[in-house]
Amino acid sequence: MKRYMIKGMVTIMAVFLVATSCVNDLDTIPIDKNTITSATFFNSVDSYRQLLAKLYGGLSLTGQIGPDGDQDVQGIDEGASNYVRAYWYMQDMTTEMALWVWSDAGIPELQTNEWTSANEVSMGMYYRIFYQITLANEFIRESTESKLNSRGFSEAEKVIIRAFHHEARFLRALSYYHALDLYGSVPFVDENSSIGAFLPEQISKADLFTYLETELKELEMLLPDPGNNEFGRVDAAAAWMVLAKLFLNAEVYISSSKYNEVVTYSEKVINSSYKLNDDYQQLFLADNHLADGIILPVIHDGINAQTWGGTTMIACSSWASDMNPSSVGITAWGGNRARKQLIDKFSDYTGASDRRAMFFTNDRTMTTDEITEFKNGFSVMKYKNITSGGALGSNTDHMDIDFPLLRVADAYLMYAEAVLRGGSNGNANDALRYINNVRERAYGNTSGNILLADLTLDFILDERAREFYWEGYRRTDLVRYGKFTSTDYLWEWKGGVYEGKGLPQHFNHFPIPASDINANPNLKQDGY
Repeated sequence: MKRYMIKGMVTIMAVFLVATSCVNDLDTIPIDKNTITSATFFNSVDSYRQLLAKLYGGLSLTGQIGPDGDQDVQGIDEGASNYVRAYWYMQDMTTEMALWVWSDAGIPELQTNEWTSANEVSMGMYYRIFYQITLANEFIRESTESKLNSRGFSEAEKVIIRAFHHEARFLRALSYYHALDLYGSVPFVDENSSIGAFLPEQISKADLFTYLETELKELEMLLPDPGNNEFGRVDAAAAWMVLAKLFLNAEVYISSSKYNEVVTYSEKVINSSYKLNDDYQQLFLADNHLADGIILPVIHDGINAQTWGGTTMIACSSWASDMNPSSVGITAWGGNRARKQLIDKFSDYTGASDRRAMFFTNDRTMTTDEITEFKNGFSVMKYKNITSGGALGSNTDHMDIDFPLLRVADAYLMYAEAVLRGGSNGNANDALRYINNVRERAYGNTSGNILLADLTLDFILDERAREFYWEGYRRTDLVRYGKFTSTDYLWEWKGGVYEGKGLPQHFNHFPIPASDINANPNLKQDGY
């Protein structure tokens, strides 16, 4: 059985919220529904643990009642405001990775790259990010040394709460990293910000980058060593991974290269206790908590952590009734499928050679020239709600599959890319070895190995598609490569036309929701 912090989490709303910038728009921000105060709540280690559980749970859950009910973020469909679900929509559905059959609010505009500042999915992601930041700020504020001393905690209790404090800082940094990557310049609040309704100032991308670099470098020294924390909680390797990702995309964020830093931090991960799991498929099964290589999972549990987002959405929408979904423990929705340009990344899409190619092709076309026809496009069978031993998950409606938000294979590919982009503290032979390590796992042997002459940036971009498809990586990768808006790289329905077209440059990031712009005169929209 999984052991993790959010199991058995008490119903708890953030009760001391620092307002986000939408102080006059209470239909679209988290609302205080509780009368508990800090003086009565933070009276035990368990109270701190409960709020930290709420922070972790905010990545997978959406309210106070699972799978829905008494939602955290108001004014939007609760399932669609799930952190992982909205993130996946914005990262993969806006690219050649996926196409959704239905016309749920906000999705048609996302998958045809025609969104505006009123897009509901983007709004849900934005407010979910700042809800997480608000919770983290309050946790950090209430776990200072002075607060712990004033509440009479013993030294042993303070050691435990300090560890929680560091994790809350990491989770805040993670959400600010997502804010930077998705939206660029955003409002900024931390534990020192005023409590109550106020209008936050907008932080520049450069200043937010510096804040994240400083914060994560401090945290790598404070978090547990890799593998030395409870399952589902963060350790130093998680900080290394986010630093590597931050530095890899530095040219996008701050127009400055940081490839030596990418090599340094990705190599820390590679040399840690986290290793490539022998079986790629196990990373996406109901018992993937037993797999090596997942550094930060977002916990999903069919009984104890039910949600309509996350891997429930990804898995159920991938499978249709003609695919025998009951055999893999899934109630099929039949809404999502792959676009042709993803399939084309695999020389053999049947999985006979590269076992990462998990596509259902019976009675399907490879092309998706009709968006509303589910059989236009191959179905993806990557996520399966069964264990590595073949047992069904605990619930066919809600998945036991943890979402692999950070995993070690990314460090292998980031190292190689950084070396090719000029990371002088790495070397090409190690880069090639790491790429071939990933491919040997995929092929089960050395038949997929490449030579040094084959190791190019374009090869790595395609390899990232093969390794990380339907995991929420793609938009960031395409933006970094200058291909997301470019006319040089097209995919079906890019820009709203079947053959694809280029996009305006400002589509490399999403707009701050119009509701926040209208409510806070300190904010300025970039490009939209």
